[in-house]
Amino acid sequence: MQKDIGHRAVRVGIVGASGAVGEEFLALLGEAALLLSEVRLYASERSAGRKVAVGGGVVEISVLSPGCFEGLDIVFFSAGKHISRQWAPEAVRAGAWAIDNSSAFRMDPSVPLVIPGVNDSALDACESPCIVAVPNCSTIVALVAVTPLHRIARVSRMVISTYQAVSGAGAAAMRELEAQAHDYAHGRPLKSPIFGRPCLFNCFSHNSAIGESGYNEEEAKLLHETRKIWSDSEVRVTATCVRVPVLRAHCEAISLEFASPLSPEAAREALANSPGIKIVDDRAANAFPEPIAAAGRDPVLVGRIRGDWSLAPGMGLSLFVAGDQIRIGAALTGLNIARAILRRSRVPT
Repeated sequence: MQKDIGHRAVRVGIVGASGAVGEEFLALLGEAALLLSEVRLYASERSAGRKVAVGGGVVEISVLSPGCFEGLDIVFFSAGKHISRQWAPEAVRAGAWAIDNSSAFRMDPSVPLVIPGVNDSALDACESPCIVAVPNCSTIVALVAVTPLHRIARVSRMVISTYQAVSGAGAAAMRELEAQAHDYAHGRPLKSPIFGRPCLFNCFSHNSAIGESGYNEEEAKLLHETRKIWSDSEVRVTATCVRVPVLRAHCEAISLEFASPLSPEAAREALANSPGIKIVDDRAANAFPEPIAAAGRDPVLVGRIRGDWSLAPGMGLSLFVAGDQIRIGAALTGLNIARAILRRSRVPT
């Protein structure tokens, strides 16, 4: 169906195939240098029976059932943590790698939490099929941009303010924003069944639960996932996460404090030479990362690279970044984990 990357044809399943991330997985598989011998699609009963074009063929969506993963090599999960908790272990028992986009296993010490190009070595402990967790979208966008600098000067503190697209809440949330724009244009009241408030012409605190600390779940993920991915329990991270009226692609304002000096010029050079990053930093034209430019694209856009003048010279930098939440923030990272597994010959031949 597609080009080979040096391994035998791979048998793949996608759980949550009718959702925003699942549909992005399908699009990426169509672009990937990956030889597929079989694709199975799973979703809720509402989508069961729907036929989807995959590569040169058509696949019918099924519901999950006992034994449905038998014979598969890799199963991508993007249907929420409750589904992942129940079915990802089933995939592993059937002999498949379970690559999970939910939060179900991210902080499980026995489960690798991986961003390819950032901490590939986390896969070293996997000698046989297991669950591999994909980090939260805001964590991925931040760490793709910041890790090249962390490797040079070690980040001791990171302050992040996110501007998160509604795509992070799923396909229904994207449809809600589109419907609000349509209703506004026709003078009709705005309906908000997903967020409980208008997203159009508005921004509001991220719609995840707030804990006793006052931080919401999204903000806590940035701290805990960064520490796990960097294997650094001392890095300090504080975040404020906000929903904005954008369909897809998150933006983040990031301020970094370093353990050793790093100039803006050296940082720019390191970022320009790092995979998965595109520098968009034209001060004369006032051209910097924007979600509309990141949407549908692979790289994280990085700009507004400047010294933090609240710190000693060289000891801090500020950045502004944008990355497609559905693509690099979810499906593409999952697919790149699969590629890393294949390169390590951990799918039997």
